[in-house]
Amino acid sequence: MKIVIAGAGAMGSRFAIMLKRGGNDVTLIDGWPAHIEAIREHGLRANLNGEEIAVPFSIYSQNEIPTTVQADLILVFTKAMQLDQMMQTIKPMIGEQTKVLCLLNGIGHEDTIEKYVSTDKIFLGNTIWTADLIGPGNVRLFGDGSVELQNIEPGKEEDARQLAAVLADAGLNASYSENIRYSIYRKACVNGTLNGLCSILNVNIAQFGQTSTARAMVQTIVEEFAAVATHESVELDVSEVVHHIEETYDPEGIGMHYPSMYQDLINNHRKTEIDYINGAISRKGRKYQVPTPYCDFLTQMIHAKEDILAAE
Repeated sequence: MKIVIAGAGAMGSRFAIMLKRGGNDVTLIDGWPAHIEAIREHGLRANLNGEEIAVPFSIYSQNEIPTTVQADLILVFTKAMQLDQMMQTIKPMIGEQTKVLCLLNGIGHEDTIEKYVSTDKIFLGNTIWTADLIGPGNVRLFGDGSVELQNIEPGKEEDARQLAAVLADAGLNASYSENIRYSIYRKACVNGTLNGLCSILNVNIAQFGQTSTARAMVQTIVEEFAAVATHESVELDVSEVVHHIEETYDPEGIGMHYPSMYQDLINNHRKTEIDYINGAISRKGRKYQVPTPYCDFLTQMIHAKEDILAAE
């Protein structure tokens, strides 16, 4: 399958490497010049569960999209605030049969994609794979993960199952979901707690879990997510979600991992996706008249940290 990865950061790089190793024709699109140049010169370098590898890819900047390449599948891995610009940029690669799978963190991204692709070609997904961007053209990939995905338009279930099979054949442990919006909200709770709190506290997941206030903060934030989700016909089990988050603290699992927001903000001084995670809950809370004080405050704190670090 001819696959385009739109956004070749840490997670986009993981999927690119695994999909290419699975026999697919994979092209990368990214907006970071140093990253693009490093991949062109050395291949995409990765520590894959302790194995040092370098995988060659065709990679293009968003300013040089080839008009001759049309994708069977586009996997969207941009930052949420960059999604609209990326979709506008890659329009020449979108044909009548091109499918778009969105695996971004956060909520509501299909509203943006619908401006460029008909809904019968849009698929939403959720992944718990992890990846670290070490530097330009260099990532660290460790541990196991999975992918769930679903069509957003009824009647396209078989297409979704076929996409899941392509990802599964590449070792990505993908499956069809009957309720992807539940899974997206559940993962948003993980990101809405660990991403912002680890970034503010300057810790990895295991270190956060060892703090005396971790349970209280996680519980309150998840309750805010759940209260908003109810207004969108998504019923979250707060106790189960809190337990799910606490399982990530294990240093033998992903506990030593620094969340993507930490990598962006603390390591690379890049602006974050906070407005599409906790900030989204704040906006929806105002819409539904649901108080969300923890999400409000955490969003403000991350923006303050962005200002302090002159994030771009």
